[in-house]
Amino acid sequence: MEIKVLGPDCPNCKEMKRRTDQALNELGVQADAQKVTDIMEIMKFSMSTPALVVNGKLKHAGTSLPPVEKIKALLKEEG
Repeated sequence: MEIKVLGPDCPNCKEMKRRTDQALNELGVQADAQKVTDIMEIMKFSMSTPALVVNGKLKHAGTSLPPVEKIKALLKEEG
């Protein structure tokens, strides 16, 4: 599973990465969420950050951070 957390190194983006890592851990999924800060790469998927991309599909974008349970559900959709 390919997972990307998109966004500059802002507090919300860091929290999205932390929650994604927690969701992976709780699900027992062996995957590494890649943190993407390159603006050109981010713009391929979304203009809003933080964003979550799973297997090349945009699953979440925007300033409201999903709870860990929601991230787990998004990961399961692609798992």
